[in-house]
Order: sequence, then structure tokens, then C-alpha cells
Amino acid sequence: MIMLLLAPISPVILYIGAAGAALTTLCWLPQALKIIRDKETRALSLPATVAFTAGVALWLVYGLAIQDWPLIASNAVTLVLMTAILAMKLRYK
Repeated sequence: MIMLLLAPISPVILYIGAAGAALTTLCWLPQALKIIRDKETRALSLPATVAFTAGVALWLVYGLAIQDWPLIASNAVTLVLMTAILAMKLRYK
């Protein structure tokens, strides 16, 4: 197993990471709301949506394994949104 020695992280870097996590997580909310409102998913690629959702699930598992709570929280929320988007993609083909 490879062990990395990490230097303390400055508060500025933590805020940058939190902002990035919030933006990449919440960016899916408008898409989910638009699909709910329009019941239209033709523009979404099913393979890309499946791959992205699976990737987010794997990031969540990784976050759980290393107990990284920001990683867990952001990917848990993204997984909920993407699962809803995927379900609507399958429903509103």
C-alpha cells in the first residue's frame, strides 16, 4: 500500500475545494428540474448518463473507504440527482 504524507491544507484551498464540489454537484439540479418540467430527455445521451452515474457511485464508494466527508457528501448528492435524471431518461425515452 502506498502511503502519502500530506501537508496541512490551507483554509483557502479548503474553500476552493468546497466551492468546486458545490458547483459540480448543484449544476445537475437545473437539468433535473428541466426534465421534470418538460418530461423530455431526447438531448441526453443514455450511455453518457449511465457512465457518469456509475462514476459518481464509484467516487462515493472511494470517499466512504477513505472517510473523506466532503467527497462523500458531494458525491452522495450528485448520485441522487443523477439517479433521478437516469430514471427519467429511461422513463421519457
